[in-house]
Amino acid sequence: MPCHTRYEHGMDFLPVLPDHEALDCRLPVHQAVPVVVASPHSGSIYPAAFLEQAAVSLAALRRAEDAFVDELFAAAPSLGMPLLAARFPRSYVDANREPYELDPGMFEGPLPRPLNHRTTRVAAGLGMIPRVAATGEAIYRGRVPSDMIEHRLETCWRPYHQRLSLLVEHTYGTFGGALLIDAHSMPSSASTLGSRDRDQRVDIVLGDNHGDACAPEFTAAAERWFRSRGLRVLRNQPYAGGFTTQRYGRPALARHTLQIEINRALYMDEARHERLPTAGVFARLITGFLEEMGQQAQEILRSPRPLAAE
Repeated sequence: MPCHTRYEHGMDFLPVLPDHEALDCRLPVHQAVPVVVASPHSGSIYPAAFLEQAAVSLAALRRAEDAFVDELFAAAPSLGMPLLAARFPRSYVDANREPYELDPGMFEGPLPRPLNHRTTRVAAGLGMIPRVAATGEAIYRGRVPSDMIEHRLETCWRPYHQRLSLLVEHTYGTFGGALLIDAHSMPSSASTLGSRDRDQRVDIVLGDNHGDACAPEFTAAAERWFRSRGLRVLRNQPYAGGFTTQRYGRPALARHTLQIEINRALYMDEARHERLPTAGVFARLITGFLEEMGQQAQEILRSPRPLAAE
C-alpha cells in the first residue's frame, strides 16, 4: 500500500503524502501496534549516471546491499505495522549515515558546508556517499562533482528520513510510544567474528547502541525469541547501530530503536545474489518475530514506570 494512503487509529490520521520514487512505503490498513519497520539498505535501483561513473562492476556494488531484507519483513503491514524501505542502493546513498558524514577528498568543487569527516566510517570509505565498495575497491573513476552531495540528499536521504520521522512520530502520537525496528543483513564472513569455525557463526546481531537506543526489555525479548528458535545471537558485536539508532532511539522519551542484523547465509546465496530455497521459511520466522515484538511493544510501552536505557 503506497504511503499517500492515509490510515486511521481511532480519530488519528496520518497526513496525506505523495509517493516518492526513492521509497517503498507500505502502510497497514489499520496500525494495530506501536511498531515501525525500516530497511535502509535493501534498495537495488541503480541510476544509469551512477553506473557510468563507477569503476567497479554492478556485482561489486550489489555486495553492499542488504539484499531481500525488505522481503523478509514484508508481512509487517499485514500485522498492523508500517514498513519503509529505500529503493536507492546503499552504494549510492547510505541512509544510515549522518547527512554530511563524507570524505572531502572524494569531491571536486566547493563543498556545501563543513563536513563530518573525522569518523571511523568515513575513514573506512563508508560515508553517506560511500567511497569504496564492499570489496574495498574505489567506487568512482575520479572525483565526484560536489553538487552531487545536495542532489543525493534531496532525492534520497532527506525523503527517507522525512518519511521515517513522520511514521515514528505518528506512532508515538497514537500509542504514546514507538518501537522502530531497523532491519539489516550482514555478510556471513562478518558473522564468524574472526573465527573460521562455522559452528561459531552468529545468526543474529541485535544493536541497541549498548543500551542507549532502546529499553533493555526490547533487546532481551528479541534475544530470547531468536534463541528459542535455535539461532545464535549476539548483542552490539560487531554492529551496535548507526545513525538511525542514534537519531531515533530516545528511550527516556518512549521512542525506542532496535537494529537487527541477519546473517545472509540463512536465506541467500551470497555469491550468486539469489534467494535460497529456505528464504520463504526464514521470512515466516521473521513474521513470527514481528508478531512477538508487536506484543512486547504493547506490553512494555504500557508500563507505568518510565523506561530509560541502562
